[in-house]
Amino acid sequence: MENTDAKDLYENGITHLNIGTGEDLSIKDLATLVKEITGYQGNIIFDATKPDGTPRKLMDVSRMTSLGWKHKTDLRSGIEKAYKWFLENYE
Repeated sequence: MENTDAKDLYENGITHLNIGTGEDLSIKDLATLVKEITGYQGNIIFDATKPDGTPRKLMDVSRMTSLGWKHKTDLRSGIEKAYKWFLENYE
């Protein structure tokens, strides 16, 4: 679907897109951020015997930004909002 716009995507049954902010973050930093936001008091334990996986999972957002899109919610705010919603909606 090269060179498509949102209308083309929608007409082809694609109603959701997973996009990023273009900012890199390590798994360790993400885990620490979630721990901080949720108030988790335990330890974060990483299994160093497992493969590292993909060293970077940074999304290329250049196409979206070339169309004038810019994220409105940073990662911290998004996690805080999602966690607040979770607390308000689940026992």
